[in-house]
Amino acid sequence: MADFVMPTLGADMTEGTLVQWKKRVGERVTKGDIIAEVDTDKAAIEVECHATGIIERLLAKPGDKIPVGTVMAVIREEGQPAAAPSRPQLFTPQPVSTQPVLQPDTGTAASPLPGSRLRISPAARTLAAERGIDPTGLRGTGPEGAITLDDITRAAKGAVGVATSANAADRQARMRQTIAAAMARSKREIPHYYLSTTIDLSRALAWLTAENGRRPVTERLLVSVLFIKAVALALRQVPELNALWKEGEAVRSERIHIGTAISLRQGGLVAPALHDADRAGLSELMQRFQDLVKRTRAGSLRSSELSDPTITVTSLGEQGVETVFGVIYPPQVALVGFGKVVERPWVADGLVVPRPVVTASLSADHRVSDGHRGGLFLAELDRLLQEPHAL
Repeated sequence: MADFVMPTLGADMTEGTLVQWKKRVGERVTKGDIIAEVDTDKAAIEVECHATGIIERLLAKPGDKIPVGTVMAVIREEGQPAAAPSRPQLFTPQPVSTQPVLQPDTGTAASPLPGSRLRISPAARTLAAERGIDPTGLRGTGPEGAITLDDITRAAKGAVGVATSANAADRQARMRQTIAAAMARSKREIPHYYLSTTIDLSRALAWLTAENGRRPVTERLLVSVLFIKAVALALRQVPELNALWKEGEAVRSERIHIGTAISLRQGGLVAPALHDADRAGLSELMQRFQDLVKRTRAGSLRSSELSDPTITVTSLGEQGVETVFGVIYPPQVALVGFGKVVERPWVADGLVVPRPVVTASLSADHRVSDGHRGGLFLAELDRLLQEPHAL
């Protein structure tokens, strides 16, 4: 038997709220399937299954707040016999609405008299249950005042409108608290050191302009994708920066998963992973980056994208910032920052010429690496960006 537990989806996550099960008891699941949706302080996350088999029991119900590491379900792996129940099944999984049950203001709607029968179609009744709408106070527009699907749809839109601003404000406040706790922990526990270097981007930008000129508009590359790929490749030369601090020691990761800092429209940051970024070509990396940004802002990330990053890359160039020294996100041991691309005087072949440059910075854990190794990393990053065609 394999236990499906509440995963860790952030450095200071202690619990998550089960929104809904995506699978039912008796269903077959494959490793990587989405089995549940969990609400955290930052977003609603689709949680992947890490075993292949049959769902034997579900031990939590929608709405439960579940501590990290708590068993939520039991999966009978292939080849194993069905076991006698040792733990109770607490509920039959059913999708639930994440919105509160609200009664929209219908102006002149009246509840049915005691003992009277509510006129509502079966389809409308089902939709009302799914959307968390109480139909008893609605004014129906169907024959003889019957409540229709359209009536429920309009009511649901009104309910969402009432709840949205309050929910967004509450989530933002919780997110800021979570980020504050993680960053306070980082500065308290991690002995940071900081390095920076200025990189001439004239070759990279010239190559990028020529390359994008050969591509359809929808397939053009951003300079940030060059940065991500260069960081991933530079980590091969200084692998101690691609590690996680666990139980008092650094554990190097064999794979390079770049956490990409993405700002949310409602405020705050999330840094989900671009998996195996060193192995992806620039076109693939660009597509995956665009998809990750879109899904992050739509609140449809997968659990592995939040739990897998081995280092974070952040850029504040769009905000006009030329240099950023970030705070390491535990349990990672390094963070790379990029500022705004600006034109500056540059000495080349004995002449002072204008060149586009970017400041790249490294925040690293002194328990794991030192300034010498950090300097080698930034030098390798510079070298790679001078050969953009090879990325």
